[in-house]
Amino acid sequence: MKVTTRILIGLGAVAAVLAGPFVRAQQPPRFGERVDVARIIVDARVLDDRGNPIPGLAPDDFKVAIDGKAARVETATWIGGRDTAVGPAPRESPPISSPDAPVGAGRLIVFLFQKDLEPSRIVGSMRMLLKSRDFLGTLAPNDRVAVLSFDSNLKIWTDFTNDRERLDAVFGHDLLLARPPASQPVSMPSLAERLDAGTARKVYSIERALELIGRALEPLPGSKSLVLIGHGFGRLSLGSVTMESGYGPARRALVASRTAAFSLDVTDADYHSLEAGLQLISAQTGGFYARTHLFTGLAMQRLAGAIAGYYVLYVEAPQSDRATHGIEVQLTRRKGQVLASSAYSERD
Repeated sequence: MKVTTRILIGLGAVAAVLAGPFVRAQQPPRFGERVDVARIIVDARVLDDRGNPIPGLAPDDFKVAIDGKAARVETATWIGGRDTAVGPAPRESPPISSPDAPVGAGRLIVFLFQKDLEPSRIVGSMRMLLKSRDFLGTLAPNDRVAVLSFDSNLKIWTDFTNDRERLDAVFGHDLLLARPPASQPVSMPSLAERLDAGTARKVYSIERALELIGRALEPLPGSKSLVLIGHGFGRLSLGSVTMESGYGPARRALVASRTAAFSLDVTDADYHSLEAGLQLISAQTGGFYARTHLFTGLAMQRLAGAIAGYYVLYVEAPQSDRATHGIEVQLTRRKGQVLASSAYSERD
């Protein structure tokens, strides 16, 4: 009797082992909940009341709202940091380094001069050309500057370069008295590689010029700065200024390329209707607008501080079905002005 019992128990154990996989296969699968959180990059420039950059901030120092909803800032990384004093550049100084030197992690700055022969703008344009030459003194050896102008079409004076002598000649002579070169030597990084002189000659509006500049800058890494020195754009109608149809693509191209537009108004007036276009493009891309007919030096000092460095904020974006989202970035524990794009599109 005991032998039989042991045999039956042994057979039962073998059957349980063999049936194990079959039993597990019959059990319903377990489902886990997975939540995908979208994240976006927000470039933020933070200035004190004197226009100097504020480094050393942490994620908790920023408060970000997207479409009015709080968004968590995961990381805040400071990029940049150097002296921003603006003063006269040495007249006969050698180039910062060889134009063929390998490119480091320097800043990419595009100057776009909006030229016009209207008397109220000529004096301001001349003044800003002189101040722009002084601005060259704030450049670091690995910074690169490209210079363009727009009147009846877009002109490329120099691709990205750190050749101080070449830049000084463009600001001091060429923009006023010479013709732009027919072609540009392509170096890395390059603006002319994606925006050649032939394409530029077919650009007949400032909005289209801004769009093509943004598209040409998009493949280049990091945040870029566009210094727009001009008198404005838009259309005056029934006492208000409206943007042309090309403004939307221009804004999207600059935002997508992480390019902040800093608009320096050359008009000799406390107010004029076309300044609205300069103000709008700066506010929506993370730059600023400044009149330059008074306190020109302060405007250039603020520019030097704004482009000296920036924070890369890695932000969790709340789920939304909107195609375009509004962004607001503020400080929580410090006083200062935050410059950041005011909106982004899913297409960006």
